[in-house]
Amino acid sequence: MVNFNVKIANLFWMMVVLSLLLFNCSEKDSLAPNETAPEIPPQSTLIMDFNSFDTSFALPKISPAGIQQQDAAWRWAAFKVGVWNLVVVANFAIPTVAFVESFRHEPVLQDDGSWLWAYNFGIGNSAKLTGKIVGTEVQWEMRITKSNQYTDFLWFTGTSNLLATEGEWHLNAAPNNPVPYVDVLWHRNLQDGTADIKYTNVIPNNPGNGGYISYAITNDAEYNAVYDIFNVEINNLTNIAWNRTDFHGHIKDPQHYSDSNWHCWDTKANGLVDVTCP
Repeated sequence: MVNFNVKIANLFWMMVVLSLLLFNCSEKDSLAPNETAPEIPPQSTLIMDFNSFDTSFALPKISPAGIQQQDAAWRWAAFKVGVWNLVVVANFAIPTVAFVESFRHEPVLQDDGSWLWAYNFGIGNSAKLTGKIVGTEVQWEMRITKSNQYTDFLWFTGTSNLLATEGEWHLNAAPNNPVPYVDVLWHRNLQDGTADIKYTNVIPNNPGNGGYISYAITNDAEYNAVYDIFNVEINNLTNIAWNRTDFHGHIKDPQHYSDSNWHCWDTKANGLVDVTCP
């Protein structure tokens, strides 16, 4: 009887130890995602590629002499894109430079489970990018400090999935005007190489609130890059599509052309001149 009781006791304690081991393994597995820093989404998820569309020397379609340019369709498309390019460059400069710099630094795990990229950039600027895994997504914050001007200004927030294939950013205007400015929605497909990004004006009480520009890289055989530009104030959607190899393309702009037709231009080698659409 004594031996039997000893065996029962030993079996009981073995089960206790096994349960503790299984619990510890399970707890470790649940913490595993936080043991590795999340991947920062690529720069292309915040910074729209305006360089893929040559806007240099783009002018409206009528020259000062009143003569229509031979490359009027391309010039109008480039002018429309160029306007957004100027707005972005003027207002995104500091947060985008800070974001680009983050890829050059290693993160440090924080007590709350988040990861911190802390670094200096430019002259008198410092940034703190944090990423925290919450469920199946990563929550991001970018705080920027300018010596003697502002401290830890929350310039933008965002979320991305764990694979960094889709997400969004929310940018505020400026330290002296901390209101919502632009929302950025992005996707990318690592298998087929397609991607898209969209900027939407979210400035409160702004006449342009709801206006947007989107850029997409597609697998279309002829037109593999697209800009869509919506002017909410005049309820006008401009569609631009072109080939990134030889640069031929077309534009549809109902307000500008007073029709809903495509207006086409030739390849860059042929001078981007207007041509009859197929």
